[in-house]
Amino acid sequence: MTSWTIIQFLIYLAVLLLCVKPLGSYMAGVYEGRLSRLGKLFHPLEKLIYRLGGIKADLEMNWKQYATAMLMFHVAGFVVLYLIQRFQGMLPLNPAQLGAVTPDCSFNTAISFITNTNWQGYGGETTMSYFTQMSGLTVQNFVSAASGMAILVALIRGFARKQANSIGNFWVDLTRSTVYILLPLSIVLTLGLVSQGVVQTMKPYVSVALLQPVTMDQPKLDDQGHPVKDTDDQPVMEQVTIKEQTLAVGPAASQIAIKELGTNGGGYFNVNSAHPFENATPLCNFLEMLSILLIPAALCYTFGKMVGDTRQGWALLITMVVVFVAAWVGCQMAEQNTHPQLASLGVDTAVGNMEGKEARFGVANSTIWATATTCASNGSVNSMHDSYTPLGGLIPMLLMQLGEVIFGGVGSGLYGLLVFVLITVFIAGLMVGRTPEYLGKKVEAFEMKMSSLAVLAPALAVLVGTAIAVMTTQINASICNPLPHGFSQALYAFSSASNNNGSAFAGFGANNPTMNLLLGLVMLLGRFWVKIPVIALAGALASKKYVPTTDGTLPTHTPLFIGLLISMVLIVGALIFIPALALGPIAEHMEVFAG
Repeated sequence: MTSWTIIQFLIYLAVLLLCVKPLGSYMAGVYEGRLSRLGKLFHPLEKLIYRLGGIKADLEMNWKQYATAMLMFHVAGFVVLYLIQRFQGMLPLNPAQLGAVTPDCSFNTAISFITNTNWQGYGGETTMSYFTQMSGLTVQNFVSAASGMAILVALIRGFARKQANSIGNFWVDLTRSTVYILLPLSIVLTLGLVSQGVVQTMKPYVSVALLQPVTMDQPKLDDQGHPVKDTDDQPVMEQVTIKEQTLAVGPAASQIAIKELGTNGGGYFNVNSAHPFENATPLCNFLEMLSILLIPAALCYTFGKMVGDTRQGWALLITMVVVFVAAWVGCQMAEQNTHPQLASLGVDTAVGNMEGKEARFGVANSTIWATATTCASNGSVNSMHDSYTPLGGLIPMLLMQLGEVIFGGVGSGLYGLLVFVLITVFIAGLMVGRTPEYLGKKVEAFEMKMSSLAVLAPALAVLVGTAIAVMTTQINASICNPLPHGFSQALYAFSSASNNNGSAFAGFGANNPTMNLLLGLVMLLGRFWVKIPVIALAGALASKKYVPTTDGTLPTHTPLFIGLLISMVLIVGALIFIPALALGPIAEHMEVFAG
């Protein structure tokens, strides 16, 4: 590992950590009703939303009402987004004249975006119109992210309140997350991306002349656009010269900003942030990488402020940073090594494994992005993870399988880690024979049941979904590599879908009815069987009385507890997924490097 590689990573990490306290403090003020000067600029918009939606901002909800409101909101979002896609050909802002999206793809995409997963089985520029991208996908990028932040705030109130029956108002938390946090940050980032050359226009796709015409053979078509065939029923080929290329453009920068800030990840273009129109310069690449972890990291400080003990927030942030750094080191070391198969072909591998990576970013910026995006449930990519070495690809896969709790999605990552905190203090309490407590709240049977559901449901969805996929003819036949790498492709896809990520190894046919249905169901199970138990936890904790700290109380801000928490996260992930990983990336590594 070169010194310049380490310097690039340290600069990235330093800038990220410098942003934690100011942004985290600002977000705590938003949720506690203390608006800054910036917040006051958006206050009229908040009031307008309440008026239009008939929302009574001062009316709080118990956990069942909060969960019901959340579910109703996402059901409505699913219906609207599904219909937008199905009627796309009849709707405005469609300069490429794209037709309706197929029912199975519409179903999958609607679930994907309302759950903040943003899995894409389609090519953005060849499938979705400007109207669908803006009014459908971008809107869900905002509100699905805001939903996760709202649930986190409800859980924080559960810890902070004493013997309370309410945990806040879902509609208020959703609105404030969108209006005061996601919207201002997105405006700033959009302007920054546009300044670097990321496209933002409503003009139609542009045709440009090629500097060097390309001659190629392609099937001859009749007047109806069907291939002409010879007497042997084979396509008749003709030689054509391509003199121009159509460049897809559109309102990309505004969607890219919220896809990164909201840990969404859905790309405007098919190759996501490896596309120069999405990620134009090294500075643009840095801003997008920073945005991926910005809000999840800052929410740790928000948590500490709102529970009245910032040490707790810093402890959670340190936990995330330690695992993130270790994961990046592992991924970087795997990718800077020479790949035996590429070396045997005479490819220059002096700079590491550059297959599937942009030359303008290199190995270091590719592995930083790959590690950040999969630990943050973001799903955007600036390199193709399918082309990573077996162990290099294992790291992003494992980060998702840990439950997306190392930074994780905005809101969802921290409330997922807090579930692990409850499990950790419960086990520690059993070890010393004392009733476990966290922030003055006893952790009892109900809390452990809900925590177990939140941890096990996504893992079950991954393993069952992968097993069904590799046994299904339509899916199995589309896998391009029948060896361990092919299994890794399927395992990665379901790890991504169930754990709210959205990135993919690719390499197989994902956009078919069977896969769209199966992944859609996995996304629903993986998300809502976490969200609902967490809201139930918030209600149960809020109703508990405060237990004063004594000498026997386990400190939860010390290096010892941080070590226990990291161990718990890693052990649970290892116990569940090591057998599956052994069949995929580990077996492939043994085959390629030790065979």
